[in-house]
Amino acid sequence: MAGSRPALMLGLLPDFSSFPAFDENAPTFSENAAGKALHYSQFTDARIMADDSGLVVPALGGIPGVRSARYAGPSATDRERYEKLLVEMRHLTGQQRRAHFVCAIAVAQKSRPIAVITARVDGQILKLPRGESGFGYDPIFEIIELQKSFAELSADQKNEIGHRGKAFRRLLEIFQPL
Repeated sequence: MAGSRPALMLGLLPDFSSFPAFDENAPTFSENAAGKALHYSQFTDARIMADDSGLVVPALGGIPGVRSARYAGPSATDRERYEKLLVEMRHLTGQQRRAHFVCAIAVAQKSRPIAVITARVDGQILKLPRGESGFGYDPIFEIIELQKSFAELSADQKNEIGHRGKAFRRLLEIFQPL
Protein backbone atom coordinates (compact mmCIF):
# COMPACT_ATOMS: atom_id res chain seq x y z
CA MET A 1 0.00 0.00 0.00
CA ALA A 2 1.52 3.32 -1.09
CA GLY A 3 2.38 5.73 1.69
CA SER A 4 1.86 3.27 4.51
CA ARG A 5 4.47 2.95 7.21
CA PRO A 6 6.25 -0.40 7.57
CA ALA A 7 5.45 -2.22 10.79
CA LEU A 8 7.93 -1.84 13.62
CA MET A 9 8.92 -5.29 14.81
CA LEU A 10 9.71 -5.70 18.48
CA GLY A 11 10.88 -8.82 20.25
CA LEU A 12 12.84 -10.02 23.21
CA LEU A 13 16.57 -10.57 22.94
CA PRO A 14 17.03 -14.34 22.60
CA ASP A 15 18.92 -15.92 25.51
CA PHE A 16 18.84 -12.63 27.43
CA SER A 17 19.46 -14.36 30.76
CA SER A 18 22.71 -15.85 29.46
CA PHE A 19 24.34 -12.43 28.99
CA PRO A 20 26.21 -10.62 31.76
CA ALA A 21 23.92 -8.18 33.55
CA PHE A 22 24.33 -4.44 33.16
CA ASP A 23 24.88 -2.58 36.44
CA GLU A 24 22.52 0.40 36.49
CA ASN A 25 24.57 2.90 38.47
CA ALA A 26 24.56 6.00 36.26
CA PRO A 27 23.28 9.29 37.72
CA THR A 28 20.59 9.88 35.04
CA PHE A 29 17.78 7.92 33.42
CA SER A 30 19.23 8.61 29.96
CA GLU A 31 22.66 7.30 30.91
CA ASN A 32 21.19 4.13 32.42
CA ALA A 33 19.03 3.48 29.34
CA ALA A 34 21.92 4.17 26.96
CA GLY A 35 24.26 2.02 29.02
CA LYS A 36 21.86 -0.93 28.89
CA ALA A 37 21.24 -0.56 25.15
CA LEU A 38 24.95 -0.30 24.37
CA HIS A 39 25.84 -3.19 26.68
CA TYR A 40 23.30 -5.65 25.27
CA SER A 41 23.83 -4.54 21.65
CA GLN A 42 27.28 -6.14 21.70
CA PHE A 43 25.62 -9.57 21.79
CA THR A 44 23.51 -9.26 18.63
CA ASP A 45 23.36 -7.56 15.24
CA ALA A 46 19.81 -6.36 15.91
CA ARG A 47 18.89 -2.95 17.23
CA ILE A 48 18.48 -3.03 21.00
CA MET A 49 16.03 -0.83 22.83
CA ALA A 50 16.35 -0.29 26.58
CA ASP A 51 14.62 2.03 28.98
CA ASP A 52 14.99 3.48 32.43
CA SER A 53 12.24 5.28 34.23
CA GLY A 54 11.26 6.51 37.64
CA LEU A 55 9.81 9.18 39.85
CA VAL A 56 11.48 12.50 40.65
CA VAL A 57 10.51 14.73 43.59
CA PRO A 58 12.43 18.02 43.22
CA ALA A 59 11.74 19.14 46.82
CA LEU A 60 13.63 16.05 48.01
CA GLY A 61 16.63 16.67 45.77
CA GLY A 62 15.26 14.48 42.97
CA ILE A 63 14.75 11.26 44.92
CA PRO A 64 13.79 8.54 44.43
CA GLY A 65 15.07 9.26 40.88
CA VAL A 66 17.19 6.61 39.17
CA ARG A 67 16.90 4.52 42.33
CA SER A 68 13.08 4.43 42.16
CA ALA A 69 12.93 0.63 41.99
CA ARG A 70 15.52 0.23 44.77
CA TYR A 71 14.45 3.20 46.90
CA ALA A 72 13.33 1.16 49.94
CA GLY A 73 15.83 -1.64 49.38
CA PRO A 74 16.48 -4.19 46.63
CA SER A 75 13.60 -6.51 47.54
CA ALA A 76 11.04 -3.94 48.73
CA THR A 77 7.49 -4.10 47.43
CA ASP A 78 5.82 -1.27 45.54
CA ARG A 79 3.86 -0.44 48.67
CA GLU A 80 7.03 -0.29 50.81
CA ARG A 81 8.62 2.08 48.31
CA TYR A 82 5.73 4.51 48.14
CA GLU A 83 5.13 4.34 51.90
CA LYS A 84 8.78 5.30 52.50
CA LEU A 85 8.35 8.27 50.16
CA LEU A 86 5.12 9.33 51.89
CA VAL A 87 6.92 9.31 55.26
CA GLU A 88 9.74 11.45 53.87
CA MET A 89 7.21 13.89 52.40
CA ARG A 90 4.87 14.06 55.40
CA HIS A 91 5.79 17.68 56.19
CA LEU A 92 5.77 18.94 52.59
CA THR A 93 2.80 20.94 51.30
CA GLY A 94 1.62 22.67 48.13
CA GLN A 95 4.25 23.11 45.44
CA GLN A 96 6.71 21.05 47.49
CA ARG A 97 4.64 17.96 46.63
CA ARG A 98 5.16 18.44 42.87
CA ALA A 99 6.78 15.50 41.13
CA HIS A 100 7.26 13.99 37.70
CA PHE A 101 7.72 10.60 36.16
CA VAL A 102 10.54 10.29 33.61
CA CYS A 103 11.10 7.66 30.93
CA ALA A 104 14.28 7.45 28.88
CA ILE A 105 14.51 5.04 25.95
CA ALA A 106 17.79 4.34 24.18
CA VAL A 107 18.44 2.45 20.97
CA ALA A 108 21.82 1.01 20.01
CA GLN A 109 23.17 -1.37 17.41
CA LYS A 110 26.54 -3.15 17.46
CA SER A 111 27.73 -1.06 20.43
CA ARG A 112 26.86 2.22 18.66
CA PRO A 113 24.22 4.61 19.99
CA ILE A 114 21.38 5.44 17.62
CA ALA A 115 18.94 7.46 19.72
CA VAL A 116 18.03 8.48 23.25
CA ILE A 117 14.52 9.78 23.84
CA THR A 118 13.08 11.15 27.07
CA ALA A 119 9.62 12.13 28.16
CA ARG A 120 7.97 13.12 31.40
CA VAL A 121 4.60 13.64 32.97
CA ASP A 122 4.06 16.19 35.72
CA GLY A 123 1.91 15.78 38.79
CA GLN A 124 2.03 15.76 42.54
CA ILE A 125 2.40 13.27 45.35
CA LEU A 126 -0.80 12.56 47.25
CA LYS A 127 -0.83 12.21 51.02
CA LEU A 128 -2.63 8.85 50.81
CA PRO A 129 -2.71 6.24 48.02
CA ARG A 130 -5.73 6.08 45.70
CA GLY A 131 -6.75 3.56 43.07
CA GLU A 132 -6.22 -0.11 42.35
CA SER A 133 -4.57 -0.16 38.90
CA GLY A 134 -0.99 0.28 37.85
CA PHE A 135 2.16 -0.45 39.80
CA GLY A 136 5.03 1.25 41.56
CA TYR A 137 4.27 4.79 42.66
CA ASP A 138 1.01 4.99 40.65
CA PRO A 139 -1.32 5.09 43.72
CA ILE A 140 0.36 8.22 45.11
CA PHE A 141 1.06 10.11 41.85
CA GLU A 142 -1.78 12.44 40.88
CA ILE A 143 -2.31 14.16 37.56
CA ILE A 144 -3.42 17.53 38.89
CA GLU A 145 -5.63 18.49 35.93
CA LEU A 146 -7.56 15.19 36.16
CA GLN A 147 -7.56 14.99 39.96
CA LYS A 148 -6.82 11.27 39.58
CA SER A 149 -3.89 9.15 40.56
CA PHE A 150 -2.18 7.02 37.92
CA ALA A 151 -3.74 4.02 39.71
CA GLU A 152 -7.21 5.45 39.02
CA LEU A 153 -6.67 5.78 35.27
CA SER A 154 -7.49 3.16 32.67
CA ALA A 155 -4.55 1.60 30.84
CA ASP A 156 -5.50 3.59 27.71
CA GLN A 157 -5.58 6.89 29.66
CA LYS A 158 -2.24 6.15 31.29
CA ASN A 159 -0.65 5.25 27.93
CA GLU A 160 -1.99 8.47 26.41
CA ILE A 161 -0.71 10.90 29.04
CA GLY A 162 2.05 8.93 30.74
CA HIS A 163 5.79 9.23 30.40
CA ARG A 164 6.26 5.79 28.81
CA GLY A 165 3.57 6.32 26.19
CA LYS A 166 4.99 9.73 25.30
CA ALA A 167 8.53 8.33 25.00
CA PHE A 168 7.46 5.41 22.80
CA ARG A 169 5.48 7.70 20.50
CA ARG A 170 8.56 9.93 20.11
CA LEU A 171 10.64 6.86 19.35
CA LEU A 172 8.18 5.83 16.62
CA GLU A 173 8.42 9.32 15.09
CA ILE A 174 12.20 9.00 14.86
CA PHE A 175 12.03 5.66 13.07
CA GLN A 176 9.23 6.72 10.74
CA PRO A 177 10.43 6.54 7.11
CA LEU A 178 10.91 9.87 5.38
